[in-house]
Amino acid sequence: MNKKALLIGLLAAWVTCSPSLAQKSHLTRYVNPFLGTATLWEEEDLHYVLNRKTRTWGGETYPGAALPNGMVQCSPVTMWRSGAGYQYEDGTILGFAHTNKGHWNLLHVPVMPVSGRGFSPDDFSSPFSHDTEEAHPGYYRVHLDRYDIDVEVTTTLRCAIHRYTFHQRGPKRLVLDLGHANNQVHDWDARQTGICEFAGHQNAEGNMHFYATSNAGILDVKMVPGRRNTVAVVELEGTEPATVEVAFGFSFVNGENAMGNYHEELYFRQDHLHQGRKTFDGVRAEADHVWEELLSKIQVEGGSEREKSLFYTCLYRSMLWPVLRSDCNGDYVDARGVIVHQTGGAEADSTRMCMEGMDWLYAYHHRHTWKTGGIHHYYTDPSFWDDHRNKLPLMELLRPDVTRDVIYSCIDRGEKRGGYMPTFFHGDHASTFVSGAWLRGIRDFPLDRAYRLLLKNATVPGRGGRPYLDEYLRQGWIAEKDTTNVPYYNEYKAAVTKTLEYAYDDYATALIAREMGDKANEQMLMKRAKNYRHVFDPSTGFFRGRIADGSFIRQFDPYYPYFAYMYRESNAWNNLFYAPHDPQGILALYPSKRAVERKLDSLFTEPWHGYEVENLTGFIGNYCHGNQPGHSIPYMYYFVDRQEKAQAVLDSIMGHYYDMGRGHLALAGMDDAGEMSAWYVFNAIGLYTYSPADAEYIVTVPLFNRIRFQPALGKAFTIRRTGDGRKIRSITIGGQRLKGWFVKDALLRQGKELVISN
Repeated sequence: MNKKALLIGLLAAWVTCSPSLAQKSHLTRYVNPFLGTATLWEEEDLHYVLNRKTRTWGGETYPGAALPNGMVQCSPVTMWRSGAGYQYEDGTILGFAHTNKGHWNLLHVPVMPVSGRGFSPDDFSSPFSHDTEEAHPGYYRVHLDRYDIDVEVTTTLRCAIHRYTFHQRGPKRLVLDLGHANNQVHDWDARQTGICEFAGHQNAEGNMHFYATSNAGILDVKMVPGRRNTVAVVELEGTEPATVEVAFGFSFVNGENAMGNYHEELYFRQDHLHQGRKTFDGVRAEADHVWEELLSKIQVEGGSEREKSLFYTCLYRSMLWPVLRSDCNGDYVDARGVIVHQTGGAEADSTRMCMEGMDWLYAYHHRHTWKTGGIHHYYTDPSFWDDHRNKLPLMELLRPDVTRDVIYSCIDRGEKRGGYMPTFFHGDHASTFVSGAWLRGIRDFPLDRAYRLLLKNATVPGRGGRPYLDEYLRQGWIAEKDTTNVPYYNEYKAAVTKTLEYAYDDYATALIAREMGDKANEQMLMKRAKNYRHVFDPSTGFFRGRIADGSFIRQFDPYYPYFAYMYRESNAWNNLFYAPHDPQGILALYPSKRAVERKLDSLFTEPWHGYEVENLTGFIGNYCHGNQPGHSIPYMYYFVDRQEKAQAVLDSIMGHYYDMGRGHLALAGMDDAGEMSAWYVFNAIGLYTYSPADAEYIVTVPLFNRIRFQPALGKAFTIRRTGDGRKIRSITIGGQRLKGWFVKDALLRQGKELVISN
């Protein structure tokens, strides 16, 4: 028997024998998918009195089943248009949706099993108890009290299997609530396509098609209108208590591809006698194995069980987004709404057949064998404003194959949508992403094409590029309206934040220009990277908004938070020192290092002034860990020779702000597609991406005694801590003393040991 046949045989045996996950798992047992699903309520957590009915942000994560960067995230919905759709405080489940980001969008194709006759299109939700909930990477279960049904779900990349255990006699039905999603639903349908099959679609921020089969016969699929809602109801055969499995294949291209994804990912074929759909337990075991292999890329020793649980839960959360939007055959819908059928030559086609045919698990772990110029996977955009800071560099280290394909996808969208690289909120932090990926050794993508788009973002005003770029080019900063008494949620330019971030994006683009040999643009962009200085007010020591005549905004309160006036989702305190590419330039803005130290001390000690804003939570003084703008500030202590003060802040954040709230299930703020989680991962191992466009890391004191890190490119390296203090006394790499606080990515990938003595 050849190796491939042996592998297929072993896989077929494995997925059908339903092995004990307790025996197979090790690191996945540390992951708690419920972390980040709760809300912050108490004044001691919020630092203000909660008066409004609006919930504060406590993570906005979801507990459901998903694979790393998969198309499908199958998770319960307890509230529409509420973050990830699941709030731990809720006691009612509305359905189980199949896409999720944790960002007030998606939640495609909600499905709800019901039994008996006591439901209507307007009322089919069910109470549930957390005592019956269970969640692990790739698996979720709960009991629906109203119907006495146990629900279990698990996923592949593009498919989901639901297992329903009906405990009572009566009709069995599935309610497809396709009129609901977190986005506006434009149209939908559902229909029976066979004795045990049904199909349909839901068009809501992407048209998600589905093809499904059931091990129970299907009597009918009918539209049932109510007073407020219309649903599709799948009538299943049988009235006796039974276990029913419903398997879904999904596609954002068409129904045919949804069926194709179903057959590629949920079927095994050993030979003509041994083939069929994988079992629920087999797919669950595959999902656990995939997560175990990814989590094991970083293995830690020492630390408490709580710290290990937080660490691996955060690593898990960091690897969920961005997500697939292409099918097993390579098809995807591009930025113009056109279906792209990828072809890559004989070698790429044969690779595709091997990778996404019979042997899905093998394929999942060997996608990096795909050839540049052949077929690549199509992904959603990253949440650039949030996760360029740390999460994308973590993905670059652990998943260069996904990184490469995400960049390809961004290039594809940019070239077909005005010639600008996709942006998100402020700046074009794709520049940081592309620079960081290239400099960390990911070279199998067309840097020249990415650079053309990024250079246009930086130099050509236009729709799709940087907002207010014309002002920025003309004067080196963006003006804000001079007004008074601005309510938090009023939309303005967020001109200070944009100016600061454009300057950093100019620096990142300059690094790419250097790689391209474009000296003229490198010099031009490096000069513009100093533009952060134009919005610095020496009289206050803060970055401050300027009006069109160049004078500073008159009504200035550094404590007051804004959604988009001067600052994005923050205040002046949380925009301090933002020039990660030029800390020495920041120091030069102040009279002395001591003045900077005093400013930092004030930030972390002067109390929050009680402003009630649901997306600003998790305060140390006026530092807000619950939103991203200030996440690099603690490290500024390094540059005033007070590293131990930085570590005191980092230890406090890791010790108190990642399992907050009544049940210790809330984060300090929204996870934002993994950024909050990646912050913890990096600092827990003693590294941080202070300037993510650069392939280097500022060294901190790790939580763990020893860390073994296996990057996908390069050799495994170790990080070792000796001592129990906060002050770093020496850093060595490969036995040689490190000069300064930063360690190069290339040195780590040589397999050298980083020793932090504290």
